Amino acid sequence: MTLDNSESEKRGWFQRLKAGLTRTSTKITGSITGIFTKKKLDRALLDELEEALIAADLGPATAARLTEALAKDRFDKEITEHEVREIFAAEIATILKPVAQPLTLSARKPHVVLVIGVNGSGKTTTIGKLAQGFKRAGKTVMLAAGDTFRAAAVEQLKIWGERAGVKVVARETGADAAGLAYDALAAAKAENADLLLIDTAGRLQNKSDLMAELQKILRVIRKLDPEAPHTTLLVLDATTGQNAHSQVEIFKNMCDVSGLIVTKLDGSAKGGVLVALAEKFKLPVHAVGVGETAEDLRPFDAEVFAKDLMDV
Repeated sequence: MTLDNSESEKRGWFQRLKAGLTRTSTKITGSITGIFTKKKLDRALLDELEEALIAADLGPATAARLTEALAKDRFDKEITEHEVREIFAAEIATILKPVAQPLTLSARKPHVVLVIGVNGSGKTTTIGKLAQGFKRAGKTVMLAAGDTFRAAAVEQLKIWGERAGVKVVARETGADAAGLAYDALAAAKAENADLLLIDTAGRLQNKSDLMAELQKILRVIRKLDPEAPHTTLLVLDATTGQNAHSQVEIFKNMCDVSGLIVTKLDGSAKGGVLVALAEKFKLPVHAVGVGETAEDLRPFDAEVFAKDLMDV
């Protein structure tokens, strides 16, 4: 999102992010404090720190990388708990900086964003928030209620559309999602809209049905624009922790995921999974969410996130 925000809005957001990450940072820093009985960094202490990082959902690869960075200059030397957290924060920021990329629109009109993810991940809410953000930035936005399987999802998207003052293309429950996406893209083209956001179903319990539906949507919208979608966003719920890895794998197999949005960081002690995902998949993280309002979804800032995670 290329949004111009006032300094006071930014400060408010940073405070909400820090508060939102409290559960995760307390879990991590509490573990570090609990095992910091010695002042000298030896192998036993490194192993304990690595286990604490894995337990905080940073994953084995990231935990190994962080403890190696710590050992590189400080092994067998005196070190404080605060210094450990500072070194970890700096290494986490190094992991996250390459993936911290705001969601920007191409010159093509409309820029088509396909939004995917499991039910309950916050897809529909995220679409509503993105719509509000881009509308505030002066863009013309349309929404497609492509989760035709759930009446609640359609109604929720209509509410967000009204709130943002943007048009929502919707059909009756059970309607063909691909046909709806086609109609929405045709309408967005006719109205010369800047952005079309397409919601989709997320019924992972039957992957073959979902895959068939997503692939049909892709085939159909490409009849109108061979390059659509220009962005495929996977929305992940931070509270799922390590399950987020399998969701990325599954959806990457279904369609070409181009970026991630991580929601519900405020309701989770598993926010460390975002670092593990960045390390493993290298996919852009466009935004993170720490609450229900449109202002609670913001572009991802690697340095701020790393420092808040380690409480430094």
